[in-house]
Amino acid sequence: MKIALAQINPTIGDFEGNVRLILDAARRAQERGADLCLTPEQGICGYPAHDLLQRRRFVDQNLEALDRVVQEAPNIGLVVGFAERSDSRWGKGLFNSAALVFQGRILSIHRKSLLPTYDVFDESRYFDPAPSVQVAEFQGIKLGIAICEDLWNDPEFWERRLYDRDPAGELVAAGAELILSIAASPFTIAKRRLRREMLKAAALHHRTPILFCNMVGGNDELVFDGASMAVSSDGSIVAAAREFEEDLVMVDTKALTAGSTPLRLDDGSDAEAGLNALVLGTRDYSRKCGFKSAILGLSGGVDSALTAVIGARALGADRVEGILMPSQYSSPGSIADAEALAKNLGIKHRIISIDRIFASYRNDLTDSFTGLAPDVTEENLQARIRGNLLMALSNKFGHLVLSTGNKSELATGYCTLYGDMAGGLAVLADVPKTLVYQMCAVINREREIIPQAIIDKAPSAELKSNQKDQDTLPPYDLLDAIIERHVVGELDAAAIVAQGFAASTVDRVLSLVRNSEYKRRQAPPGLKLSTKSFGYGRRIPLAHRWRP
Repeated sequence: MKIALAQINPTIGDFEGNVRLILDAARRAQERGADLCLTPEQGICGYPAHDLLQRRRFVDQNLEALDRVVQEAPNIGLVVGFAERSDSRWGKGLFNSAALVFQGRILSIHRKSLLPTYDVFDESRYFDPAPSVQVAEFQGIKLGIAICEDLWNDPEFWERRLYDRDPAGELVAAGAELILSIAASPFTIAKRRLRREMLKAAALHHRTPILFCNMVGGNDELVFDGASMAVSSDGSIVAAAREFEEDLVMVDTKALTAGSTPLRLDDGSDAEAGLNALVLGTRDYSRKCGFKSAILGLSGGVDSALTAVIGARALGADRVEGILMPSQYSSPGSIADAEALAKNLGIKHRIISIDRIFASYRNDLTDSFTGLAPDVTEENLQARIRGNLLMALSNKFGHLVLSTGNKSELATGYCTLYGDMAGGLAVLADVPKTLVYQMCAVINREREIIPQAIIDKAPSAELKSNQKDQDTLPPYDLLDAIIERHVVGELDAAAIVAQGFAASTVDRVLSLVRNSEYKRRQAPPGLKLSTKSFGYGRRIPLAHRWRP
């Protein structure tokens, strides 16, 4: 049997568009000789739909869309993900389900057993777990249809399991000869290899081939990388789809037996994968929210340079504009570097000096500030003036404002509320400063796009004379190492100190992280790259007295 993995990019609530994507993929699969076509988890309504699933009309439209797929699908088998109503008197009243469709009817429905409720996942808020699994037979092959998390609880792979069931094992025990996994598995840098190793281990453990069809595209903070694959019964990857692009991959079940020739995969670097994820996430956030253009503040610094590159790649250079907003503290080199970057990218740019506006603010506040020396207040005024200018241009012309702050700055509060934090999307919100430089190296690999002077200069907010980030922050390699252990690894101060970090530095950094929580709560949504980003997957109270 020939099976197609249709790696598509649905939009939440775009039932018409999602049905079109599914049917187009199925028709292309048929043209290429497929007997069966897989599409991703919740492909009908998009994932994650969150509280839209609690709206009756949303679920109704999702079921109507499924009916259309059933009626219009070509004459091949098709696996489609949707939200199914339950007739039970208890529970949430919905299942996360997959329908096996063939010749104008639904042959069988398969429901998700394991509902993830950690990090960005909250499925038990909306769905009920399937009490049991069932095997479907199609063209003489017994198929075990599993939905995403149902494959993520192999007892031999995980040191600590989150569930007491292994639905994949249950399917094999029930006679499944082939496991078909449809998924909406978001990208993280760490998951690139983990997911692959998990699938290989599961196939080897169960001595059963696995076909994994994953969603691709960006939905709010999440980026889905695709990377669908076919794994033979001996754990060899024999087919793989592209990362970060829609794709259709054909798999012949004859190639899924032990001893099949494994595919050679070129992973590229984590920095390159992360960069590609940010481009896809920015493109889809803009497109799915209805923005056709973007603006950002170009400071001549490395963060705004990286954001400009991502914006240009995501939307096209002709749809991105950089706004230079120099003050008396901006160095001539920074202005020249920003202009050189704009020229290299082919994006529009304009200069709006903030000196006169800043002077007006200080003049109007003179009486209120009598007897008080200038401090961070005046620095933040400059950032807020710039934020106001960007938002004014956004309001007037309908641009999406891309904020440029990185994860290191968000972690420590080295950013200004209603200033450089203003915007519609925080592109680098999950990119530590050290990774920013790695991504810039990837961008400049073949030719200099980001001027080397931007990369070489000491990072500075340029909000006062001779200011450098390291005047008030530890060196970024040290800072990022502590942030990684605390925010991503969830280690407390004692555990981090035990790894060789100075107690005074750790206490200082953790205090900055703790005291900046209220700022992050008001930040724009940020694209997720790590296993723990600042966003709805990290829920820390604002008012608390606990000290890690």
